[in-house]
Amino acid sequence: MITLYSTHCPKCSVLEQKLKQKNIPFTIEDDEDEVVKYGRDHNIKSAPLLDVDGEAYDFIRAIKFISDWV
Repeated sequence: MITLYSTHCPKCSVLEQKLKQKNIPFTIEDDEDEVVKYGRDHNIKSAPLLDVDGEAYDFIRAIKFISDWV
């Protein structure tokens, strides 16, 4: 399961668009308190964040993950 933690900032929108372009199924968590909590729990200080089966990805790692998606 993939969850995009988003504040709907420009980077968040880029990540959402890339997920959609690759037809990768995902859900969006955009409750600000939940986004902040997830980031704090995983020591990531800025959105967007991607949770892939419990593993946290920052923006750069998420872009690579999406690019490598088959």
